[in-house]
Amino acid sequence: MVGRFLALEGIDGCGKTTQLRHLADWLPASGLMPSGATLHLTREPGGTPLGRALRELLLNPPQESAPAPTAELLLYAADRAQHVERMIRPALQRGDWVLSDRFSGSTIAYQGDGRGLDLQTILDLERIATVGVTPDLTFWLDLPLQESLKRRGARSDDRIEAEGEAFLARVSEGFQRLSAERGWTAVAADQSADQVQQLIRRRLRDWLAKASL
Repeated sequence: MVGRFLALEGIDGCGKTTQLRHLADWLPASGLMPSGATLHLTREPGGTPLGRALRELLLNPPQESAPAPTAELLLYAADRAQHVERMIRPALQRGDWVLSDRFSGSTIAYQGDGRGLDLQTILDLERIATVGVTPDLTFWLDLPLQESLKRRGARSDDRIEAEGEAFLARVSEGFQRLSAERGWTAVAADQSADQVQQLIRRRLRDWLAKASL
């Protein structure tokens, strides 16, 4: 039995977390998963006990203790390495399905394009942390920058989301480039949540049909 690894990526406010939960509610009864396969809903950072501790350090650090950009990058890599080794790879080896709210693409977009850190260093860390484990299918929820800013409003749930418009614009451009380079499945996210979900389900069905040929 072959496991499947699906990820959702996108800028702040694109609705990926909501869409992932709706997808997780639908998939087990959809007839798409093999009998006996378990569905695992996870996220980055924070998909393991260690990851949850790292998530707090990354997103909600003690006052005046926010990690410097390079330290931030290394913490994300540590979270991913633990996530792959302890959760994702074992699940796939059992034939289970994994749905992840973000994966390595977010690090490239946020720390590479957003922070301006060296891309080759980020790619080297991606290779080390993932040990070749990559999503079978990545949905990129493509939300225009101005719509993202509108949805966020004055909200700043964590220190990454509190970054300014220029930072988010660079991140958005990074996601757009990554989607083209890595063959992600783009989904227009400036629709109703139901429309986006139906499109994701349709694209997933189509991809699975082709993958089974």
